[in-house]
Amino acid sequence: MLCRRMHQRKPWITCRRWLYSSTAPTRPPVATGGPGQGLTTTLSLGSTSQASIVPCSTMSFLQYIKLNESNYEFGMRRCCFSTQVVVDSPVGGIVDIPLAQTGEGIAECELLKWFIQEGDEVEEFQPLCEVQSDKATIEITSRYKGKVSQILHVPGNIVKVGETLLKMIVDETACPMQTLHPLDNLNCNGLEGDSPSSVLQRSAIKKVLSTPAVRSLTKEYGIDINDVVGTGKDGRVLREDVLNYVAKKENIKDPTSLGAYSGEQSQVADNSFGGISGAYGWEFEDKTVTLRGYQRAMIKSMSSAAKIPHFHYVEEINCDALVELKSSFHNENSDPDVKFTFLPILIKSLSMAISKYPWLNSSLNEELNEVTLKGSHNVGVAMATPHGLVVPNIKKVQSLSILEITKELSRLQQLALANKLNPDDITGGTITLSNIGAIGGKFGSPLVNVPEVCIIALGRIQKVPQFAEDGNVYPMSVLTVNIGADHRVLDGATVARFCNEWKLYIEKPELLMLHMR
Repeated sequence: MLCRRMHQRKPWITCRRWLYSSTAPTRPPVATGGPGQGLTTTLSLGSTSQASIVPCSTMSFLQYIKLNESNYEFGMRRCCFSTQVVVDSPVGGIVDIPLAQTGEGIAECELLKWFIQEGDEVEEFQPLCEVQSDKATIEITSRYKGKVSQILHVPGNIVKVGETLLKMIVDETACPMQTLHPLDNLNCNGLEGDSPSSVLQRSAIKKVLSTPAVRSLTKEYGIDINDVVGTGKDGRVLREDVLNYVAKKENIKDPTSLGAYSGEQSQVADNSFGGISGAYGWEFEDKTVTLRGYQRAMIKSMSSAAKIPHFHYVEEINCDALVELKSSFHNENSDPDVKFTFLPILIKSLSMAISKYPWLNSSLNEELNEVTLKGSHNVGVAMATPHGLVVPNIKKVQSLSILEITKELSRLQQLALANKLNPDDITGGTITLSNIGAIGGKFGSPLVNVPEVCIIALGRIQKVPQFAEDGNVYPMSVLTVNIGADHRVLDGATVARFCNEWKLYIEKPELLMLHMR
């Protein structure tokens, strides 16, 4: 620690000053932030109980001299430099609540909805908002107990990781931690003065209360919300205040016409059929849609899948025994919450076949030219939801019964429809099933879900005529499957043998009883 006395034109009285190097590893005498939070030099002014923090990097030496002269005028007792930062310290004012890292490789999230409003009291660990990344939907909770000062984003915005979501008042009696100007906070606790400049500074610090919708309206009309006089509770700016301000500014007699005009604009923008022109007939408007959430994730995964050389293998499977087994399960079912379908049986039989052909349950590392044979059979099931395509997976299928698989599949479907899937539900898959037949079509040509090496598309089970050996025609329930494989890892013979093994368990489900553990 390097100390040096700085001489002033006025007497020192009882002031003490310390000067630290910006790279000093030791903690300064006056604690202005938690240890290890950075090396940003700050200036702390005021008593030890409450302090106003001023970034010294924004001040010239002459400003610093003037600031010290004002210290004597207002009775300041201490002045120090510190290498500690106080942005994350909850003591004394407004704290920024940023978007935390929600998962590995996640750079941004879409804000879905707020659970709080400006002015609400918030408890520690209380949910603040809900965001959606490429992988899951996550609730952001509060680290502090305090009052919501300002919400900076509206639902639908894309927020970068680390970007401030809202500002919260942790201690209303203390001075704000962040200021608009290095000298704005001189009039804090212990600094008394009613000069015109101090009154202007206090008015500049005051925040404008409004909802995100009102702030969005001000941006639409290109006005500063600070110029609008609020008529709501505690000076809150209402929608009518903004419309009245715009009407007064543009000399419009009826302010309500602005709202009607804005509504007409939105209706025209939402009309996908456009308008009719007498000269040119029908006119259609283009509509640009921003892809978010699961749709953005699909772009990334399918772009990676397009680089993989695919090999497809198509087979037809007799499902007469499977249909009878499903009917038996349904008739003997006593739990109204459990609905038996073909898919849980197909998943269990798939796991049995994987045990004999583990290469289909693997992943490729291109950089190291290595293939990892996965021990757990985490079977992913592609689900079409209102929010996009998502592939949650059932963990360790080889250790689950058909009933347990049925319940887990139902849980994942309910969470997917409600957009409430956890990151653990989506990550860690080893092989994927795409049940396209539940919607329609005989079969599809699926693309591998990277980093997996195999995906299977299931068509619709249909009754088709078949010829017996004696020439007679009889009906048979047929399921068409299309296996898409990474040809860098799997060859055609391996995929064909695997499919034959799987087909055997489906056509003769009694064999599952012999090999189940």
